[in-house]
Amino acid sequence: MATAKCLQPRIISSFLGDNSIRSTQPLLHLFRFDFGRRHVSMQLSRTFSGLTNLLFNRRNVDEDVVDGKRKRLKPGKLSPRRPVPAHITKPPYVDSFKAPGISSGLEIHDKKGIESMRASGRLAARVREYAGTLVKRGITTDEIDEAVHNMIIENGAYPSPLGYGGFPKSVCTSVNECICHGIPDSRPLEDGDIINIDVTVYLNGYHGDTSATFFCGDVDEKAKKLVQVTKESLEKAISICGPGVEYKKIGKIIHDHADKHKYGVVRQFVGHGVGRVFHADPVVLHFRNNEAGHMVLNQTFTVEPMLTIGSRNPIMWDDNWTVVTEDASLSAQFEHTILITKDGAEILTDC
Repeated sequence: MATAKCLQPRIISSFLGDNSIRSTQPLLHLFRFDFGRRHVSMQLSRTFSGLTNLLFNRRNVDEDVVDGKRKRLKPGKLSPRRPVPAHITKPPYVDSFKAPGISSGLEIHDKKGIESMRASGRLAARVREYAGTLVKRGITTDEIDEAVHNMIIENGAYPSPLGYGGFPKSVCTSVNECICHGIPDSRPLEDGDIINIDVTVYLNGYHGDTSATFFCGDVDEKAKKLVQVTKESLEKAISICGPGVEYKKIGKIIHDHADKHKYGVVRQFVGHGVGRVFHADPVVLHFRNNEAGHMVLNQTFTVEPMLTIGSRNPIMWDDNWTVVTEDASLSAQFEHTILITKDGAEILTDC
């Protein structure tokens, strides 16, 4: 069993890059380790948390069936990396195999930047909805990835996840207990599955980021309710956004709605600024918090709550990406990129 201190070199080199974190906190204060539960989590302030604020947990699971019926997720086979034509503009991180982390500083858009963000958001939304129409029994998540990849490049854009920190595919497909960052593979969808499809496109130098959870066939009422409440939590959060609003109000309204329905709120993955950079300030927490900061006119960021029926504690697979609930309970997520306007917030990834 590794301690936080023993894990530190692997964390820095594999996920953050040697120069990504600068902190005056001792290493053992940056990480929390629960000996009884075999969990290690990063304890970072808004400056250091973000997409790189992951849990570095591993567990070998022998049980194949959950709740007496649903099969527990297992890794499938990966197809080769799909090529991108040379004329497609690629983001700077491609092929670096290092996750850039969260870029500091807010990006405030001018008129041209706003129109560029609207264009990337529209394309991301179209791709997301198209991907949703493919969800049916028997299709593999790799086939969904292929379709998404082709649609994005046919529209002159780059699939942002491809090559981000070494991520091998063009979209994230998170099935059932997968909280986020599921890698498309050979597993066919089964009747009753739920699947989050997370699409990000890089169009003319700007990223548009969105996701939705879809039903495969005959989904039971427990899963339907989870998905509906997760969607509602996103809508409620966006409804209160506007210039001068505290970011922490997003976490409160999402957490309140989840509590009302007795769902867990995943804390280790966050919303983020998005624009010319894939992941930037601000870091948007989806749970109750006291972090400082106010929304600013003409900034863009994502809100992307992840709710669970059971445990909110994540376990990471050995692929260093796929994150599932520790008890294999269902998880759902919805995400939009929004623009802060004088009247509130404009959803850029709506169809």
